[in-house]
Amino acid sequence: MAAVAVVGAMVSGCGTGPSQAGSAAIVGSEAIALGTVQDQIAIALGPDKAEAVQGRNQGAGGGYGPSQVAREIVTSAILGDLLDRRTAEEGIVISDADLDAALATAGSPEDLARSSLYTPEVQREKIRDDLAAAALAARYVDRLAVTLEFVAVPSEEEAIGAARAVVAGGADAEAVFAGAPAEQRAQQVRAGDNAALATSFAFGTEAGSVVVLRPAQDGAPWTVIRILDRTTDLPPEGPAAVDRLSQTDLQLIGYRLLQPDAQELGVQVNPRFGVWDPIQLAVVGQEQTAGTILSPASP
Repeated sequence: MAAVAVVGAMVSGCGTGPSQAGSAAIVGSEAIALGTVQDQIAIALGPDKAEAVQGRNQGAGGGYGPSQVAREIVTSAILGDLLDRRTAEEGIVISDADLDAALATAGSPEDLARSSLYTPEVQREKIRDDLAAAALAARYVDRLAVTLEFVAVPSEEEAIGAARAVVAGGADAEAVFAGAPAEQRAQQVRAGDNAALATSFAFGTEAGSVVVLRPAQDGAPWTVIRILDRTTDLPPEGPAAVDRLSQTDLQLIGYRLLQPDAQELGVQVNPRFGVWDPIQLAVVGQEQTAGTILSPASP
């Protein structure tokens, strides 16, 4: 993301990497400069952006304040960094002409300024990122599928215990899902057939992993999900798969395709902002994580 200063790690002979104290986040061996993010946060919390913050606050039911503004900006910086790496590998380039066309349909400059937390220059690069994410999704969506199974359990303690048993494998692992209905067992889902699921952690989590998902509301059960398989090389369905999806769906799927990259590289967030939650693909407060992902056991 051109508007975010990414400082290359200066690796010394003793093996130290970028300083967390001077970074908003560290992605792999590169740091996202704290100063640049702080400047963006200051602009977002200034009087010129009050309408944009208020609009988000109304959508969040009154719970969107300065800490959420900061996390949104740091999340954007992390995703921008990951997207830059991936699109460079994939050879995806968004031309200025395509970007100008997208801006022309996004609304007037005044409307964008009122609705965005960012300066016009940064907002322009964010829209370029959205277009690149959609292009990445379009490249894979008709070949992308996951096979998963899940079961509900009544408590966090039981969910963690069940997830550990599943990761360990063997008879105890199979017993976790033994009583689940058939529709919850070993179901393959193609991304093009279920946009809502395709934008979720289910499509970004490594095969063999187990996800423990917190209940969405008090009193609801916990969920244990096993990712049996994740593939990006199914026989392609053709253009129809992309045509079924909206531009917003494609953008969200494209960003979700960055989850394995984040896992491989590692994402560390400056504690003043919170923690990286791979399930939500966002920076959140320590107590706001959506659950836990247990990686597959080593062979």
